[in-house]
Amino acid sequence: MTSAGGLGDLIRDPDDAIRRMDEWAAGFARKAERYAAAQEETQQLRLTASSPDGTVKVTVGADGVVSDLVFSSRTRTVPPEELARMVLDTMRRAQSGISERVAEVMGRQLGDEDPDTRAVMLDSLRDRFPDPDPEAADKQEAPEEPREQPPARPAPPAGGTGRPPATPPPSGGPAGSPPRRPGGIDPDEQDNNPW
Repeated sequence: MTSAGGLGDLIRDPDDAIRRMDEWAAGFARKAERYAAAQEETQQLRLTASSPDGTVKVTVGADGVVSDLVFSSRTRTVPPEELARMVLDTMRRAQSGISERVAEVMGRQLGDEDPDTRAVMLDSLRDRFPDPDPEAADKQEAPEEPREQPPARPAPPAGGTGRPPATPPPSGGPAGSPPRRPGGIDPDEQDNNPW
């Protein structure tokens, strides 16, 4: 027993079967064209963000890659650490709009087609390019606590060389005799020591 529209129907009416396959192929071709148009439009997307004071302007593509970076003349007066932070913050703000813009393109080109595929793709983009967290940016801007410095070396005495004083010869030996090494080994006897 075959279901309606099954293999039995194909055998009974080959012309109808050919018509159905042609419709299916045409529908598939239209779907492929819509996906290709969505991909092309997505590749053309450019998102731009500026720092609050206009010092930095960053443009990114739908893949998140920076395609343009513009500095105002104010950058000459901005410390390098602050400028680097401004660039990264501005880039992240530009990237955070990617998923919304891609969703608009997909909605326009594909309508309600493949909602599950669309949801997975947009969730992936949101994970890669999340909205910047203003609280995290505030924490990064907080000044660092001063690090504990190692104790300073005492200044050498006036007229001194800055070198530590010479150690006096070890006691217990005759004056002018060579100093003994730690462990009681005489430097002259060193060659006889197996260690």
